Amino acid sequence: MREEHKDVAPIFVKIDEYKEIIEIINSIKGKLDEGRATIKKIEELKSHEEAELDQWRNELDEVQRKMSFIDKTLFEPEGL
Repeated sequence: MREEHKDVAPIFVKIDEYKEIIEIINSIKGKLDEGRATIKKIEELKSHEEAELDQWRNELDEVQRKMSFIDKTLFEPEGL
């Protein structure tokens, strides 16, 4: 929705300059789209990476539990 200003005079621009401005605006819009697409890809990679790290943490925790069990079984005297 455009807001009309009665006290603003019209601006006249040469057709060549207008076309150049439109091209620049379209180029900026394209760059914004590219930037958004790049951010989306980075977010997807980050999410995948975080899932992988969680899996590694869980596996390391499982190995730690098993090592603790082995340590406890081997080195604690029986009957305690």
